[in-house]
Amino acid sequence: MANDYFSFKRFTVWQRRAAMRVGTDGVLLGAWFDPGGDGARMLDVGTGTGVIALMAAQRNPSARIDAVEIDAGSCADAAENFAGSPWAERLALFGESFVSFCGHATRKYDRIVSNPPYFVGSLKCPDPGRTRARHTDSLPHPELLAGAAGLLTEKGCLSVVLPADGADAFTGQAARYGLFPARTLAVCPVPGTVPKRMLIEFRTFRGGVETEVLAIAPEGGTGYTDRYRALTGDFYLKM
Repeated sequence: MANDYFSFKRFTVWQRRAAMRVGTDGVLLGAWFDPGGDGARMLDVGTGTGVIALMAAQRNPSARIDAVEIDAGSCADAAENFAGSPWAERLALFGESFVSFCGHATRKYDRIVSNPPYFVGSLKCPDPGRTRARHTDSLPHPELLAGAAGLLTEKGCLSVVLPADGADAFTGQAARYGLFPARTLAVCPVPGTVPKRMLIEFRTFRGGVETEVLAIAPEGGTGYTDRYRALTGDFYLKM
């Protein structure tokens, strides 16, 4: 989906490498996921340049957020963005794989959020950083689900953004780890078109599922819908 630059109140996030600009997927997930209550502990898995973790810090002013990133270049960008933000004291960055992180984690989390890699067995990019960010080799979905299931509090939730055509398979895998959908947001380019992305909130117990459809642009494809503006408007530098 489209890329853009955006701000957190008066703090602007930028990336040194144009190829790693902020994408709509991350912005949507960061704006949509449940930010928890007072003092919530959050974990951003595969934080990239730190966008979702920063959005979490803005949305919940008492939360403490840990972020995990395996790619050294992205980790350096995230560290710079965290240090330059108003919420640096509430953000902690771990430059390692999620499996490694799970091996030494000592706390449970109220919220885990991830914009996970989604390409399986497709042609890989010559840039290793982009390959790690986009291909499931670096974070196989079973590893994400197993780790999240082990780190969530009893009433915690895992929120992810996925290609719409892979959401059913991911949901089926999640059930095997005791994680069940509670909310979904189907994202389509314009009203009436096939969804391209699915945002899903998983919890550790079965219950009803709240569903919603979001169109990014109005009919005609120019600008943004009112719902998209309402959801993400606090974060974009230009909307």
